[in-house]
Amino acid sequence: MVFFYPEIKEALGWERIEVINDFTAVAHALSRLEASHRHQIGAGEPQANAPLGVIGPGTGLGVSGLTPYRSGWVPLASEGGHVTLAPMNDAEAAVLGRLRARFGHVSAERAVSGPGLVEIYQSLAALAGDVASDRTPAEITARALLGEDRYAAKAVDMFFCFLGTVAGDLALTLAARGGIYLAGGILPQIAEALTGSRFRERFVDEGRYRRYLETLPTYLLTHPFPALLGLRALVRCDRFVIDRADQ
Repeated sequence: MVFFYPEIKEALGWERIEVINDFTAVAHALSRLEASHRHQIGAGEPQANAPLGVIGPGTGLGVSGLTPYRSGWVPLASEGGHVTLAPMNDAEAAVLGRLRARFGHVSAERAVSGPGLVEIYQSLAALAGDVASDRTPAEITARALLGEDRYAAKAVDMFFCFLGTVAGDLALTLAARGGIYLAGGILPQIAEALTGSRFRERFVDEGRYRRYLETLPTYLLTHPFPALLGLRALVRCDRFVIDRADQ
């Protein structure tokens, strides 16, 4: 979504100012990515001129998409990070139960984000009758990768599983046969762990639509600044619908 601020424009003396959601900007970049800008996780082949989805945990959970329209592409503004998160097993149900007792509604963002990883970590320790040390998301992932903390390892595993479920839901919602892209500030720093995790297993674990999802590719965005790439595309096109011929 593009917002216009006439008061700010007048105060700065600019002819035009637009503000867009960061993941809408990332969606703008998807049709302009080169092969080196993405790393495929699992199987699947992209279908040409099909919808694309993008999701990424950071301080929150960003969600957007890109859908073909006539001769161009239209990015989809979204608050998909706030959809209700559902558990897939008893261990996840127990963690989400603790979060529900604390927050009421448990959105995907409550678990699939930097703060969400901390919540999972602390919940796992509490459910085991222990008290977790105060740790940052970076400390939790580092300890998990080093094998120094069993709660950290379980938390990161559950984090990837939740991400897979939410990404699979997004793929079904958009019929994203062009692929689902993983973005945000966390995942590129733990790319190897993500690749070896149960993310893809959970992505396709959507019951009757498992075989459908197995044909869809999932990618980790490796471009260092995909939002800026998308903003450049928007500025060059000077219109909301991006013409494919301008790629």
